[in-house]
Formats: sequence, C-alpha cells, structure tokens
Amino acid sequence: MTQSPVPAQPVFVLVRPQMGENIGAAARGMWNFGLERMRIVSPRDGWPNERAVALASGAGRLLDHAGLHDDLPGAIADCTYVFATTARSLGITVPIMTPEQAMVQVRAMLATGGRVAVVFGPERSGLDNEDIARANAVISVPVNPDFPSLNLAQCVLLCAYEFRRAGVPTPPEVLDMARTDFASAAEIAALGDHLEGVLEEAGFFFPADKAARMKRNLRQIWSRLPLTRADVGTLHGMFRQIVGWAERKRGKS
Repeated sequence: MTQSPVPAQPVFVLVRPQMGENIGAAARGMWNFGLERMRIVSPRDGWPNERAVALASGAGRLLDHAGLHDDLPGAIADCTYVFATTARSLGITVPIMTPEQAMVQVRAMLATGGRVAVVFGPERSGLDNEDIARANAVISVPVNPDFPSLNLAQCVLLCAYEFRRAGVPTPPEVLDMARTDFASAAEIAALGDHLEGVLEEAGFFFPADKAARMKRNLRQIWSRLPLTRADVGTLHGMFRQIVGWAERKRGKS
C-alpha cells in the first residue's frame, strides 16, 4: 500500500536550548499543529534528554527523529530561506514580520519547492547577532514592551499555530447545534401565537388601542432571536407550565 506523502512543512531549529523541559514542550506544541521536523543545535544538557521526552507527552516520536547539530550553519545548510525569531532591537537591515505574516510566506515558499527554517534562540538570551545575521527575515511577536521575553516553547507554539492557521481554512466562529436545527418561520410563528394567546388571557394587551403594536413588538423579538427547534419546544413547555400554575393558584384562592 502506497503511503501518502508528508505535506511540505518548515524545519523548526532550537539553537542551544537550555532545558530539556522546553524542548519537550516545544515538540508537543509542534505536534499539536501537525509539525514534526525539529532540529536541535548544541543543547546544554546533552541529547537525548529524559526531561524532554517526559514533557513531550504524546509527541515523543517527533523527538526520536529530531536532528542534532553542532552549530547553526550545519542545521540550516539545506534550507533556502531562514526566519529568525527575536524580540530584541536589531542594528541590521532585515524584513521584520509578525508570526502571522511570516507563516503565510512560509507556506508560499514551501508550495514552490522552498526549504524553510524557523530558528529559535536559547531561553536566557535568545539568538545572538551572529545567529540572526544568518537569517533572511526576522519574526517578532508584538508583545508587551515592558516584558518582551517569550518562553521558548510558547514561541514555538505560536509559530506552529500560525503556520497551521495559514493553511487550514477555519471559520472564526461556528455554532454547535447540539443535535437540533434552527426553527422554521412557521414554528416561530406558532410560538408567537401561543404566547399571544397566553398574554391575551392574562390581560396583557392593554389598552386595546395599543394591542396591535404590542403584538408586533413581540413578533419582532422572536424574529431577532436565532431560535432552534429545541428552544421553541422549551418555550412552549414554559408557557403551558405558567398557565397551569396560574390556573391552580386561582383554584386555591
């Protein structure tokens, strides 16, 4: 049986990561959004790392196939375009993009056969100037200027999310109908008739010369509400219960 080809995706390169926990959490964040190509440059605590595996949870397979490199040039040698992530002010002329814009460009480059790397720096200091100088563009997250430092795994997660979002058309809002459908105009009209009957008997429409306007206003309320069939059934039941309670109360008076 022929396996489906793995979709093109960027390489996420962790440069001199200091904590195995952050490597594992980064792997988990990548796996959440369908990314599996990680390269690790000179990790402080060596490799493999048990703490990374523990934090990766179900993404351990990603770590099993992660590439280990001695330096950044070796990790990006086969790449045609490199993004560096940093929150520092730069003294060089380079395109600076948000994660959203960068991942849109990453997808466009991959679609034409490009090989793209996204480089992340060590936890304490981030990428140094020499690392950034090897990049074609910079990704900068619009964070709080008084607290600009992002955790390594958080930065990886953010970029992975934007990469997936750039390629998967996800509507900004959906409505879970919970095994029901929207009520039809006829069903809503019947609900209006039911309520009007209840209110008519209760003497709500007073004075008589304002009754028509009051009924119209009630109909407009129903028209503005996106009622489901379940909603309509519940409201019918409420009206019947209220009427029954009122009749029982009158009978006890």
